[in-house]
Amino acid sequence: MWSILLMALAGILAGGALSLRQQKAHASWPVVCWVLAGMSLLAAYLLTLDGGA
Repeated sequence: MWSILLMALAGILAGGALSLRQQKAHASWPVVCWVLAGMSLLAAYLLTLDGGA
């Protein structure tokens, strides 16, 4: 369950990063969104290895 929510959060963050890049925001904001999205996917993956506990 938590892994699905973390994957959804990663999708929202990735979409936000693309939107910020399109709006020509400061370069650090899309990078931060991509890093957080990657960390969210990593956490979801680690939760699946743990058995979803």
